[in-house]
Amino acid sequence: VQLQASGGGLVQPGGYLRLSCAASGSIFSISAVGWYRQAPGKQREWVASIARDGSTNYAGSVKGRFTISRDNAKNTVYLQMNSLKPEDTAVYYCAAQRLRDGVYGYWGQGTLVTVSS
Repeated sequence: VQLQASGGGLVQPGGYLRLSCAASGSIFSISAVGWYRQAPGKQREWVASIARDGSTNYAGSVKGRFTISRDNAKNTVYLQMNSLKPEDTAVYYCAAQRLRDGVYGYWGQGTLVTVSS
């Protein structure tokens, strides 16, 4: 499975961005797709995920502001980020969970989101 993340950029506080994660390869072997982020000097943290059945989960810090969704026809997962805050600044990664063992074993390259005035 290959994952290609895109959509990062510079945005002012209160603004919005939409990240995309395009998947290719053995899509049938994936049980969920998640977004993670890593801020400078901090550990990588989970942000949101969407399961095969369409159920979604969010970290408390982004709940109500971020929305994860998918387009099955395009094999793409999106992360709509609204009301962005400076603390949302990070490199965002998409990852896919393997159906066989539940591990997020497939990772895309990161896309940088900078929230600053």
